[in-house]
Amino acid sequence: MSSKGVISVLVIDDSAHNRRTLSTMLESEPDVRVVDRAADGEEGLKKVVDLKPDVVTLDLEMPKLGGYTFLRLLMRTAPTPVIVISSYSHRSDVFKALELGAFDFIAKPQHPTFEAMEALRVELLEKVRAARHVRPGYRHAAPGARAMAVAGEPPLVVAVGASTGGPPAVQRVLEGLAVEPTPCVLVCQHMPPQFTRAFADRLDRIGPFTVSEARDGDLVQPGHVYIAPGGRHMVVAERGSRLELHTPPPTPVDKYAPSVDRLFASMAQVLGAKALGVVLTGMGADGAEGARAVHRAGGEVWAQSEETSVVFGMPGEAIATGAVKRVIPLGDIGPALAALARRRR
Repeated sequence: MSSKGVISVLVIDDSAHNRRTLSTMLESEPDVRVVDRAADGEEGLKKVVDLKPDVVTLDLEMPKLGGYTFLRLLMRTAPTPVIVISSYSHRSDVFKALELGAFDFIAKPQHPTFEAMEALRVELLEKVRAARHVRPGYRHAAPGARAMAVAGEPPLVVAVGASTGGPPAVQRVLEGLAVEPTPCVLVCQHMPPQFTRAFADRLDRIGPFTVSEARDGDLVQPGHVYIAPGGRHMVVAERGSRLELHTPPPTPVDKYAPSVDRLFASMAQVLGAKALGVVLTGMGADGAEGARAVHRAGGEVWAQSEETSVVFGMPGEAIATGAVKRVIPLGDIGPALAALARRRR
């Protein structure tokens, strides 16, 4: 257990080099202390029970007791926030880990340059500090049935922004919306390039909607979910009487790519009073300025409630703008969207 003001971390990785590297990064700041290291899940589980760290970093590929089994046992016996350290070659694995209760993940750089490793250190420390204050062991409902696209009238278009804790939350929203398959959902989830495609593929396999990573020029269609590509923005534009998606690259001033603010602002500009944005769990304030834009255009902004958010940063910042019309528990967002879609037919 950490002393007052110091975050205790247990590092679990079967590579001695990785254990040393992560420990050095974590202890580069005075408010973080590595209480111990473990080479496999079995050893790690025992040390969590004995040491009660604030946060655990976890490699999923381990001998004796793999990462998935470790997470299942941990969340059952000693729930603790877990940050998964993942390589790009295993990017699809992180979404299962998030479903099993992991707090968040960090992608190892493909090329360990000084700049890339420094970015990893900064991200690791930021997420460790955030993880200390969350409720671990997040769960979501079982997947629903796949929805069928419905042709005809223009669909209700819903823009969803999320960051930390977002992948399971987005899935939960889609499952709750499955009873009304006509909307189109545009998802801006903070995530590195390549991981967004894996995220889309996973959601597409388990339902409920047809899900794909957005491509420049995609038409907005009912029954479809488009995931903003990592490292690029996703914005809505008009093409005659139809709507299409553009995926411009970030500018030097953009803090996030994809950006919830950029997506919401485009919704406000194109859809006006019909714009609808939903801010889910996440660190930071992305979405707050976009919420203002939607509100000024006469549209609606909803936010996930604090008690159901893994991190209340993004929803809280959006609510603080005064632009949020409804604050809703995660499990109620999908059904509320379905009800709105039925009313707007």
